[in-house]
Order: sequence, then C-alpha cells, then structure tokens
Amino acid sequence: MASGSKIDLEEVQETQYGIDQQMEQELQSHDDVIEDEAIDTQTFRRTTRIRRAPKKFEFLVNGYNDVLIITNDEPISYEEALSDKDSQKWLEAMKSKMDSMYDNKVWTLVDPPEGIKPIGCKWVFKRKTDMDGNVITYKARLIAKGYTQRQGVDFDETFSPVAMLKSIQILLVIAVYYDYKI
Repeated sequence: MASGSKIDLEEVQETQYGIDQQMEQELQSHDDVIEDEAIDTQTFRRTTRIRRAPKKFEFLVNGYNDVLIITNDEPISYEEALSDKDSQKWLEAMKSKMDSMYDNKVWTLVDPPEGIKPIGCKWVFKRKTDMDGNVITYKARLIAKGYTQRQGVDFDETFSPVAMLKSIQILLVIAVYYDYKI
C-alpha cells in the first residue's frame, strides 16, 4: 500500500469504494427491517428511573423543622390589590407613581390611530420590608407589555440612554482643565 511515505491513490479509492458499498447495503437492510416491523404510535415507553429532588432542595423533602418558609403574598393584578387588606396603601402607591410620571412628563396622551390597538400595561406590586420582615413601604410600578410590540409596526428603533461613569469623569476633567463652570 505504501512505498516509503507515499500512499497509492488507487488503493485508497478502491478501499473507500468498498466501504461505501458495504455501508449502503447495511442501510438498505436496516430500512427493510423497519418497514417490516409495525410501529404502534399510540404506546410510548415511559422512563423507569426514580425521580429525586436536586441536592440543594433536599432540606424541603427531608423534613427540617427550622426552615423559614417565605410566602409571596403580593397582589398579582389590580383587582387583587383593591381586594387586599392593604388596598388603601396600594392605591396610595399607585397614585404616587402616576403623579411621578405626570410630573416627569413620561408620556404624552394622544388618541390612537384608527385600526391600531394601543400597547397594554400592567401594575406590579411589591412590599418592601426591613430586616425583621416588617413592611416599610408599598411599591407599585406601571409596566408596558412590550412583548406585544412588532418591529416596523409599533417601533422602528430602540434607544436606551445610559450615562457611563467614564464619560462623566471625562467631562469633569475637561471642565476642570478649561476652568468651566459646572
């Protein structure tokens, strides 16, 4: 097959041709076996392995009594906030947020164009607590349902103005160097 370090090209091609023919014959015989077998698509094999909780959650399964269970009892919707025992505090938090957005001129109220459905919004509620678990403040945020937007229909480009600390430092250095008033 090899003379010195050279390989005879014809021998390699013949070997490769033989391997290709053999693989093709095996694939054809395998296809014949599959066609002969009737596959029942209604029954599926179920796994027989034993399911276990990950080790990091074993304390929940093994019955430790000194585990603190944290309940997330914040309202999920506006209706739940109004029917909550602290509904007055939630209303104050929502009013505070709306006043803040109005004062900062976050949006301009306009009528939607005909045939266009406005993007909805949702209230998100959080109780802020201290170290002992006592509620300090009630927070309400109004979130736009941005996942309903389609590019080219609802928006063309996305901008996120962010001031980097390096940029602010550079501006301050320039102001100091040229003795500008800040």
